[in-house]
This record gives sequence, C-alpha cells and structure tokens, in this order.
Amino acid sequence: MSILKLENVSQSFGTGTHATHVLKNIDLEVQEGEFLVLLGFSGTGKTTLINLMAGLEQPSKGKITYRGKPITGPGPERGVIFQSYSLMPWLTVSGNVRLAVDTVFPKLSKAAKAEKVAHYVNMVGLGHAASRRPAELSGGMRQRVNVARALAMNPEMLLLDEPLSALDALTRANLADEIEHIWEADKKTCVLITNDVDEAIILADRIIALNPDGTLGQEFSVTIPRPRDRMEMNTNDTFKGLRADVTKYLMDVGIEAKVEGTRLLPDVTPIHGVPVAVSEAQKGTVQHRYLDFSQLHKVYPTPKGPLTVVEDFNLKIERGEFISLIGHSGCGKSTVLTMAAGLNEISKGGIVLDGTHVEGADPERAVVFQSPNLFPWLSAKENVAIGVDKVYPRASQAERQDVVEYYLERVGLGDAMDKSACDLSNGMQQRVGIARAFALSPKLLLLDEPFGMLDSLTRWELQEVLMEVWSRTKVTAICVTHDVDEAILLADRVVMMTNGPQATIGKITKVDLPRPRTRKALLKHPDYYAYRQEVLDFLEEYEHGATPKKPTKKSIAAE
Repeated sequence: MSILKLENVSQSFGTGTHATHVLKNIDLEVQEGEFLVLLGFSGTGKTTLINLMAGLEQPSKGKITYRGKPITGPGPERGVIFQSYSLMPWLTVSGNVRLAVDTVFPKLSKAAKAEKVAHYVNMVGLGHAASRRPAELSGGMRQRVNVARALAMNPEMLLLDEPLSALDALTRANLADEIEHIWEADKKTCVLITNDVDEAIILADRIIALNPDGTLGQEFSVTIPRPRDRMEMNTNDTFKGLRADVTKYLMDVGIEAKVEGTRLLPDVTPIHGVPVAVSEAQKGTVQHRYLDFSQLHKVYPTPKGPLTVVEDFNLKIERGEFISLIGHSGCGKSTVLTMAAGLNEISKGGIVLDGTHVEGADPERAVVFQSPNLFPWLSAKENVAIGVDKVYPRASQAERQDVVEYYLERVGLGDAMDKSACDLSNGMQQRVGIARAFALSPKLLLLDEPFGMLDSLTRWELQEVLMEVWSRTKVTAICVTHDVDEAILLADRVVMMTNGPQATIGKITKVDLPRPRTRKALLKHPDYYAYRQEVLDFLEEYEHGATPKKPTKKSIAAE
C-alpha cells in the first residue's frame, strides 16, 4: 500500500530566464513499511526532494500526498534526520530529545515523558552519555542524538537526508546498522538519501537513482535476504552484480568525458631534474629502493611522557610505484606521509628518496591534501603557476604557462582555468590541487585522503582523472586513504597499518590487476573481490581497537 505519493512534481527556484530547475516531473510512490534509498550526488536535488516530502517546501508543479491527503507543511508523522545535527548546545542529550517529546506529546505526565526520553536515548546506545552536552560528544554520538530525537516523535515515516555523510567510515557503518535495526523493530517506512552505493545496497528494499538533470533514473530492486552482513556481502554474487550495475549506471549518467588533450607538455626540466615528458613516462622504471623508509619512528612529548605514534616503519618502494596506505583512524598514516613530505620531523630512522635523505619540505615532493588550500582570490591558472614559476626558473614565461595549462587541461579544467578559486566547486578546487602537484614534476607525489571531503561520484571521477594523469608521468606515489575500493583501484601495493599508538606495517598486499584501470572494469575482474577481502579481513581484525599479535619483520619482508 502506498503511504506517500509524488505526482508530476517539479521544483524550480527563481523566475523566467533566471529560473533554476532542480527537480523535473517526479512520479514516485513510497510503499508502507519499505526501506527506499534514493541514490543521489551533488546537484541532483536530493535535499530538495526530502524537503518536499517533509513539507518544508511546496512544489512548483504537481502534488504530494501522505495517506491520500495533500502535504501542506511539516507533520509529526514524518520524522526528518538531516546531515547536520542542529542540537541545542546548552541542553544535555536527554534535554535535546525531551524537546521533541514535549512538542509532540504535551499532555503526557512528567514521568511518562522521562520514560519515553530514556527509552530512545538507550535505543541509540547513549544511555551512558545522557547527561552530556553536544560539545562533549563525538560527531557520531551527536548524530545518534539526532536519530533519537526524530524517533522520540514516534513518526510513521523516517526521512533521512544523508545523515551519515559527515562521519568516518567505521562510525558510518555502525550507525547505518542501528538505523536498519530500528526500521526492522518498529516497521517504520524509511526514505534515505545517500551517495554511497554500498550503504544503499545494505539498507534498501529498492534503490532509485537521481539523475543530474533532476529526473528520476533507473530503479534497482534489492533481493538480498536480511540481515545483510557487510563482510559476507563481499562474497555474495548478487551483491557484486548489483554493485556493478548501479555503479555503471551512475558513472554513465553522471561522469562525462572531461579530460581533453589539445596541449603538449613543453620540453623543460625543473630544478630537481627529470621531465622530457617525465623521461618518457619513466621508460622501464624499476629502480629498487628509490624511496626507502628505514626504522622510521615518530614520538611526541606529552605531560605523561613520550608517546610513540609510529614505530619501526620499514618500506622499500620502486621508482614509478603507486602505494596505498590504509588503516583505521589514529594509525599514523598521515604522520608517515607528512614525514615523507618533510613537514613533520623524523624522531628516529630515516627516509631516503633517490639517494638523498629527506630533510624539510622541497618541491621534489609534492603534496595533495584533503583540502586543496588554494588562494581564493587567484584563478586556477595563477594558483598552479605559483609553484611552476619556482621549479622551472630556466624556462621562458610561455613555456611555464604551457606547463600550467597542460595539467589543468588534463584534470578537466580546460574551460575553467581563468575562474577564481572561490568560484569553483569543491571537486573543481581539488582538481586544481592535483594539477598543481603534477605540474611541479615531483620525484614523489604524496596524497593525504585527497578525495575524502567529496561525494562518491565526484570522488570516482577524480580517481579516474588521477589515474589518467599519473599514467602519463609514472611518478612514484603514496596515497593515504580509508576507502578500501580506492586503495585497490589506485595501487600497485596496498600497505596496511596496525592501530596506534606504536603503529607499524601489519600487512602488504600486491595488487596484480591490469593497467590502465577503470572502476567499471575492475568491479568485473575475477580477482578484484579477493583483493578486497584481504584488506577487509585485516581492517576487521583491528576494527574495535584490538591489537592482534604484531607481525614479525620477517613476515612483512616476505610479502
């Protein structure tokens, strides 16, 4: 039976030639008791759609009904959980939940209200933190309060607008599991908007894609029996087939071919040597121990004494090799990267790049951070030119300009290189960051979760851009990531780190998959999920802060 219905719904903002058409001709029925996932990405109108269902906005065209009656505003039968927490900072966990109870159940006795608040606070696992204020809670705990507050209104339907997107991967997975348990226990109707394909498949009865033009796209039925265990899904053929189909659809409708190629890289050499199209993409490469981490330690002083964050990190990397560094939060991945960049002092041991000890920052080691840190008042071209002017002092102005434009074109910004950084989207700004790093023609490229702040589709797109540009230079690269699929997609070897403190290398997996790689092709490769399982097994072993027996140096060397 249909509980919520949208008939020929469109939504526009502005008028006439200035109108922005966000949603177009949406026909959708949500069945009572189902878990529907709308899979949308930046700019597809997903938040607008949730706002229309919640009654926070009225459509420009068409009608929306709930149990056959027009939706004219918000109602307690539709509980909304947004991406941002919107908690009252001066109230405790219980106080924030009590606000909802007071609003919806004003005639309940004080004792009954207290019982209801305690029930929902305990349901989301925050009984131990009921008296804490939001400032004393982690991001995941604050979102749990948001969930408890929505549930305390006892809605018939839950509308969830990317409630997990600001959380780290482990917290996100745990909270998604809790939402599923609540849905199953109370048999509520749920509509979730997300940009995560795996999350959609784990939770949904039905998945509908939102197209970039504001229309509804293909519908996918999820027939995998519940409960759906995340680890077991990796060996489930139905999951793998559905994952490949949804990914292919989203990439086909959402990722256009933006990589152009009209410019040539000029024959100029930076101050630290190499180019001539980076020695013809490093020819046969292979220079053993081109990058050598030897007995690397990082120790920080604390009031309680020295704290060893990274311990005895040993890794030999060949020239032109791409390494992914993965592990749980706090395992020292970024610490290793910043030491390699010369931005963080080495406490013990050493790092040798191309025969020279790493000491201090140097443009021969280029870094791309999670945030691109551009000068907002400069154009994309000017932001890249700052570094290029420094590393190509003997090149003419025209040659340096060619270098800048070549790499901006390669990352798909051929038509936007004169725009100010402040006028670019997050994804476009990160493209500038990638172009800037490659334009330095570094000996070593260091990437610290470069796509971590982006939605899935933008992340996929930039991963393809990164691989395409990397294939033209074969620069030695290390990418820190928490994303298993990203780690395998990019790397020749995936290096897994144990939990911190005293984190070290726990396992190394060599990824023998053909290059050039695309996400669609890899999802169909017979060996892909075996590599994925190796990494997932390692991460699960360390998932709850456990410290399993550390591998011996001998076992790591063997890998």
